[in-house]
Amino acid sequence: MADLGFIGVLLGDQADLGGYVRRTLGPVLDYDTARSTDLVTTLDTYFAQGASLTRTKTLLHVHVNTVVQRLERIGRLLGPDWNEPPRTLEIQPALRLHRLTRGL
Repeated sequence: MADLGFIGVLLGDQADLGGYVRRTLGPVLDYDTARSTDLVTTLDTYFAQGASLTRTKTLLHVHVNTVVQRLERIGRLLGPDWNEPPRTLEIQPALRLHRLTRGL
C-alpha cells in the first residue's frame, strides 16, 4: 500500500501516518534537520497561501527571491513534479499531518 501514497494510508489496515509523512517529505525534513533550515514551513506556507509567492513572502517576512530560492531547493529535494497537481495531493496532507504530529 505504500506505493499508493495517501490513498494507501486511507485504505490500509493500520494508518502509518508517520511513515507516510517520512516517505513524502523525508528529503526536506532531513535537509532541515541537517542544516537548521525551515523549508517545511516555507512549503507549508506556500501551499496554504494558494501557491502565491507574494503572500508567502509576506507571511515569512522574507524577500520574494528568498521564497523562490527555497522552492527551487525543495524541487531539487522532492523532484521536478513536486508542484504538479497529483504530487501536491500527496504533499499537502503530509504537511498537515507533520504539523499536527509536531504539535502533540
